[in-house]
Amino acid sequence: MSNQTKPDPVRSDLLEKARADGIRHGYFTRVGGVSNGIYSGLNTGIGSADDPQLVGENRRRVAEWMGVPASHLLSAYQIHSPDVVIVREPFTERPQVDAIVTDRPGIAVGASSADCGPVLFADAKARVVAAAHAGWKGALTGVLENTVAAMESIGARRENIVAVLGPAIGPDNYEVGAEFVARFVEADARNQAYFVPSAKTGHAMFDLNRYTVDRLVQAGVMAQALNRCTYAEEDLFYSYRRTTHRREPDYGRQISAIALED
Repeated sequence: MSNQTKPDPVRSDLLEKARADGIRHGYFTRVGGVSNGIYSGLNTGIGSADDPQLVGENRRRVAEWMGVPASHLLSAYQIHSPDVVIVREPFTERPQVDAIVTDRPGIAVGASSADCGPVLFADAKARVVAAAHAGWKGALTGVLENTVAAMESIGARRENIVAVLGPAIGPDNYEVGAEFVARFVEADARNQAYFVPSAKTGHAMFDLNRYTVDRLVQAGVMAQALNRCTYAEEDLFYSYRRTTHRREPDYGRQISAIALED
């Protein structure tokens, strides 16, 4: 792990173009945090069993990088749902949703992840941004499309929206069982294209990245994936699946955030 004391998030070239329009974003890594042990680094997971004071300091550092007060870095109580909330001021109790949309400067909306896909959205013309947590369940049940619809409801236009999938578990490390494949194929026969047989009989490897980007493109937005694997890049990212394979008791979460600057 790096000894760097400041966060150094991964950025998307597509979203960096929106900097000129006062939109700031970052897919934060483990770099620049104060947590120790299995949480070593910038663990921002309120739901983890890490020391809450350390998590609070990590989140403060993220907020500082984003240019907002710690109270204005907003992330939801994520439940793998298709549900979205529009926020215009900080909340004290985290809503149970998987995407947050805002059109107010000075609020950073974020998605926590540890293998699931963090997707950041921006319409630079309308000045509307969003962050969505899209694991397989959220992506399958419509969280991406619902986020775009919520953005449109406050003035965004989907043809002007850019959406970028950040670090998530890659297709080389996402092995799933036959029931998982069946669930996707029952929803849409074309989903078979996102699976290839794995070395284990009856199992398959799933390409969450390509599935997510394709859903976004079908929703009418410009989309891409960073194609950074949380499972493989241990020094930079927390991974639920890696933790499970190692039988560790818990895991940290990274956050991806976007904000409108004043």
